[in-house]
Amino acid sequence: MSDLRELYQELILDHGKHPRNFGAPEHADREAKGHNPLCGDRLTVYLVLDGDRIVDARFDGAGCAISTASASLMTETLKGRTLAEAEQIFAKFHDLVTGGRSHLDDPELEKLEVFAGVSEFPVRVKCATLAWHTLKAATEASSDAVSTE
Repeated sequence: MSDLRELYQELILDHGKHPRNFGAPEHADREAKGHNPLCGDRLTVYLVLDGDRIVDARFDGAGCAISTASASLMTETLKGRTLAEAEQIFAKFHDLVTGGRSHLDDPELEKLEVFAGVSEFPVRVKCATLAWHTLKAATEASSDAVSTE
């Protein structure tokens, strides 16, 4: 179990230090801003769509390692998914990090299970879910900024 925990920590640190899909695209069909006042994390999620399919998902901003890693892994996971699938993944991820132990039965979602341990640290749940709540606002085309408070 400690080997698995170390692997999870390494994955979070890697995505936290070297985030994938970081930076605004030239054009975004949807975007939303999010803020975690407790930690100071601020980010923007961008979606490029073809109909209702996400062809590119990107983010920018500044945050702690957990929020950055979560946004990075989220954007990797979303590419090629529909907006409806993105909302279903959000629900499963939220359940996972809040202790609901949702099983991410899709092999493409297994990497997200690195955040299951966050449920043991309630203050960090907001860090892990900021990008996801911001994603939800983007999928709903909401112009309101998202706050974890």
